[in-house]
Amino acid sequence: MKQGKILLLDTDPSGNLGKALREIFEASSGLNVPLLYKSVKNGEPNLLAENISKIISDFSPNMIFFVLSHSILRQSTLLLQSLRSEFADIPAILVMEDCQPGEMFVLLKCGATDFITPPFKSVDILPRIWRLLEEKSAQAVITQRLKEKLGLKQIIGKSPLFLKEVKKIPTMARCDVNILISGETGTGKEVCARAIHYLSPRMSKPFMPVNCGAIPVELIENELFGHKSGAFTSANSSQQGLIQDAEGGTLFLDEIDCLPLLAQVKLLRFLQEKEYRPLGSTKICQVDVRVVAATNIRLEEAVKAGRFRQDLYYRLNIIPLVLPPLRERRDDVPLLADHFLSKYAAEYDKPVMGFSPDAIQVLVQFDWPGNVRELEHVIERAIVLTDQEIIREADIVLPCSETGVSQE
Repeated sequence: MKQGKILLLDTDPSGNLGKALREIFEASSGLNVPLLYKSVKNGEPNLLAENISKIISDFSPNMIFFVLSHSILRQSTLLLQSLRSEFADIPAILVMEDCQPGEMFVLLKCGATDFITPPFKSVDILPRIWRLLEEKSAQAVITQRLKEKLGLKQIIGKSPLFLKEVKKIPTMARCDVNILISGETGTGKEVCARAIHYLSPRMSKPFMPVNCGAIPVELIENELFGHKSGAFTSANSSQQGLIQDAEGGTLFLDEIDCLPLLAQVKLLRFLQEKEYRPLGSTKICQVDVRVVAATNIRLEEAVKAGRFRQDLYYRLNIIPLVLPPLRERRDDVPLLADHFLSKYAAEYDKPVMGFSPDAIQVLVQFDWPGNVRELEHVIERAIVLTDQEIIREADIVLPCSETGVSQE
């Protein structure tokens, strides 16, 4: 483990958060790093920043935990901006009693690396510290290459509605909390989930996608949590679940609304405690995994209908990402079409150079009920079947739709 020092700054010494966190640090034998606890009085943002700046300079920590109270929440953005400009290379983790998603996002955007809220558990906090302390400078080059290859470059679009959501992704990636991605089928939810993973400190660990709607109801608990030998009739040997396979990385639960209620209970416990019990086992297993979930329905309505647990919804929806359908971002259709043309022209070794104006007009006017995925399939088919260098209107075969410009 990389050697380092932790600074615990408590701007709310009359509260219990700083003390509780300090007790966890001091009681953790596996966390063998120097710890400095400092309480600082609230005051003018500039004076508070100067006081904290001196403490940081004197101690030279590798990581800072800021305990913030709601009384200085508005000051916190100025405080963070001031300190991040001076100590941008030091991870800063916010510690708060509670925080709304909007407030949370603003603080993260101002430079916070992550945040934690009570109840505090060492199994949740310590892996974050280890991961940050173990980062090596040699990994920075690899990280940057992977970011360029697998991060935001895979997300294509320029419409304001789309960019408003996409611009959140780098900030979300830095913050090690659960995220719920909402959007119609084919809008790119898994692409965004992968970008979040590969732009995060977990990028060197597994990204494990799971389609909850594709797993039979009776098998989903076994797939997620695994089983011990003899747990059921055909269980001749033990098998670890997908949660264990994702150790240290990201578990992407697509179509989370398809999860049966009993599995929802187990998932909720895992999210709360970072522990689970395989089927047929008496042993509690612990694992360090970040969960990103996705749904193509309005999950709030499923909660009202009793098909999805409200407490699980709140636990998953700490930071939401909502992807607009393609019909609401028509300006992006030509960009996406060019991207898919380059991809499949190279894959099938076809000398296709572009689209005719009429072909582009057809693509832009179609409503794309299957969104980006449907557009991709249409472009792929056109490239496979054409013998021309330019995709013409006649080469575009659209799926049957009331709003389509042409039909098969």
